[in-house]
Amino acid sequence: MRRNHAWSAALAAAIVISVLPATQGAAAAAPSQLVVDLATQTGPLRYGATGFLYGLGDEGIPNETMLAALKPQVTAQKAPDGLQHPNGDALKVAPMFKRAGGRDIQIYMQDIYKQWPYDNLGINDYLAKVDTMTRKVVADPYRTSYVYVPFNEPDQIWYGGNLTGFLNDYRTVYRRIRSIDPGARIAGPNFAAYRSADLREFMRFARDNNVLPDVTTWHELGDDFFTGWHQHYADYRAIESSLGISQRPITINEYGRFSGDLGVPGNLVQFVAKFENSKVDGCLAYWTTAGGLNDLVTRNNQATGGWWLYKWYGELTGTTVAVTPPAPGGSLQGVAALDPAKRQARVIFGGNNPASGTYDTNLLVKGIPSSLGGTVHATVWGVDNTGLNPSPGPYRVSESDFTASGGQITIPLTGLKGASAYHVIVTPDKDLSQAGSPQRYEAEYAALAGSARVTYGSNTGYSGTSFSEGYGGSTTASTRFVVTAAADGYVNVALRYSAGPYTGAPATRSVRMRLNGSDLTDVALPGTADWNTWNTVTTKVFLTAGINRIDVNAFAADDRDAVNIDYVDLTPTTGTIASYQAESPANTLGGAARVASNPAASGGAYVGYIGAGAANTLRFNNVSVPAAGRYRMVVTYANGELGEGATNYNSNIVDRYADVAVNGGPAVRHSFRNTLGWSNYRTTVMDVVLAAGANTITFGNASAGYAPDIDLIQIAAPLG
Repeated sequence: MRRNHAWSAALAAAIVISVLPATQGAAAAAPSQLVVDLATQTGPLRYGATGFLYGLGDEGIPNETMLAALKPQVTAQKAPDGLQHPNGDALKVAPMFKRAGGRDIQIYMQDIYKQWPYDNLGINDYLAKVDTMTRKVVADPYRTSYVYVPFNEPDQIWYGGNLTGFLNDYRTVYRRIRSIDPGARIAGPNFAAYRSADLREFMRFARDNNVLPDVTTWHELGDDFFTGWHQHYADYRAIESSLGISQRPITINEYGRFSGDLGVPGNLVQFVAKFENSKVDGCLAYWTTAGGLNDLVTRNNQATGGWWLYKWYGELTGTTVAVTPPAPGGSLQGVAALDPAKRQARVIFGGNNPASGTYDTNLLVKGIPSSLGGTVHATVWGVDNTGLNPSPGPYRVSESDFTASGGQITIPLTGLKGASAYHVIVTPDKDLSQAGSPQRYEAEYAALAGSARVTYGSNTGYSGTSFSEGYGGSTTASTRFVVTAAADGYVNVALRYSAGPYTGAPATRSVRMRLNGSDLTDVALPGTADWNTWNTVTTKVFLTAGINRIDVNAFAADDRDAVNIDYVDLTPTTGTIASYQAESPANTLGGAARVASNPAASGGAYVGYIGAGAANTLRFNNVSVPAAGRYRMVVTYANGELGEGATNYNSNIVDRYADVAVNGGPAVRHSFRNTLGWSNYRTTVMDVVLAAGANTITFGNASAGYAPDIDLIQIAAPLG
């Protein structure tokens, strides 16, 4: 939790690429070799590296779609009603985190204090606060998902040089938490770095006093992680063994150096590979701003290059297999998994010196099972570092067939970028075409759920290496595409499918399309002559800028949805989008709300001072739609507010909210991600239910806080 002291410096730090410890020579050296052994399983996937410290800000920040696509596991957040930050309250972000599939929410209890380092008002003051926080957790519906972290970096804060004092206070606080919450899970010691001798003494003391942590935690924030992680892990496990303590789950609840790791795919691979190999959890460190998944997300719904690495990681299936890098502590690292049911092997790798240059490597894949065949197909994608800017997404690096000799192949790769990450998918040699353009998303590479499967059968005519099937006689089959859109607007989603003769099925089939977790429409799919004939049906869909999830689902008890899915193609298109400027004289301003000028606003003006009292409102009048129903409302706004909290490190951005009411009905609260400046206008999208004809939409905030500055709103139907 060592933080930066200035906002601008914090943002700059996120886009600086620092070089990892040099162990593999310059780009001109002979190619290195990364070995993946598919025959040596190393255990179930844990996905543990996908965790965040203060990565969640408020409900909807970041966008839940961004979070769910990563298969998140652990987040560490501030204490209930803590003063350390304006946002990120563990209890308030819990509903979204759990909806997105998250497992554990760690509570940094000392964040109840405003300052950093934490105000030291004595143990009695802290115990009173612990009482209050613990009772709030006990009353919370997600209480079993919380892990209490009673002390944060005690080797530096309150107890520097005083291990005995820390141990005694840890015992006192531990017992106080358990007296209120007997089922509590408690973490510790949470040292700022790996401290072998102190950790041994902590575990001995905890054993002897019956206050062993349920989760062992420490931080990995320095260069020593890259060469020393395996020694740290092995040493800690040896401590447990020598003390007769059963193995504890481990969470490295702050990882990544101050400069050069966050958001940089080639550096983050190091952590993903090592943590998955050790089957531990980890949370990206907080070095810039809260609520952006620690620089994986920008503008609340757009992915940086680092986000795609974790998306690839979350889509690994099956079990992990052994990966041998050129050197255990070297910069080139990887993680791999084999899914026998899907007949796919996937490898994620990256990281090499110089970070700003290129390198060559040979990917040796051995132990190839017979189920993949004597000849296999390998597709390689890359994703580049984009700093805090949106990433255009992965690009295809190479695609080839390889004949396995002795159960192994070598994939030669040249000109790889040190700051980039790479993703390899190895399948049976069933490719009929290249993987396609960046706008094409192949079903066989998508996340599958329910009875959906890839079989690599005898069918012909498909795109890529195969397709998804299993929709016949199923209500559970789902092919889940994660797609990216450059801007808010309409996109033609072309769904390619096959719907041949199927006993009991109608000629015209249908599937249910879901968008970002909600039902969108049922798509009619005319039958095809046979299962080797493919057809395309296009649906015009309004997508938000950045990441969207499009699910193609079976849904009927009968066989009307018996189809095979080949891919979806996305093409930007036009559609009816009505715009309403906030400063228009047709609108109604209430109380202190007023029009002000800003050349960065779309019309040169905006409406500010909305909220901070129930009377201060902006009402859009005559928002007209042709038919009643649900519409997408794109709000263009600015929010540069900095709030109270600790005053000597990262700026405490405030995610403002507005209560939005349609036609005078009940208001719906929507949070607006901080735009990092009052002249930085961004968009957020929310759904509104409108009546046919004219409607009113009112923005307000009856609390002491303001809503963001509003530039304009745009109204679009979900389907064009």
